[in-house]
Amino acid sequence: MDDERIRELFEGLGPVSIRRMFSGKGIYHNGVIFALFLRGEFMLKGDGEIAAEYEAAGGRRWTYRNKRHGKDVAMPYWTAPESALDDPDEMTIWACKAYAAGLRVEK
Repeated sequence: MDDERIRELFEGLGPVSIRRMFSGKGIYHNGVIFALFLRGEFMLKGDGEIAAEYEAAGGRRWTYRNKRHGKDVAMPYWTAPESALDDPDEMTIWACKAYAAGLRVEK
């Protein structure tokens, strides 16, 4: 996905900056990372306060297998709800929640 489309999708949150990372893109608002675009999916920042909402909306937590230790590692990101991917107004609601989670993590 190109950077302009990402900016359009999150414009309801305000200006975003995009940086390459993890062979994908990190998406920031006011210097706080709140989303990733990785392997063709948007992932939104989360924590214990928002996890149940993401899961109720069909989001899956990002996990990967640590080859060194042979264990799954859960990252603090969930896939964005499918319905929000084509609806900037709905994505704004989720982006605000992800940004709030990012702020909580930074404290």
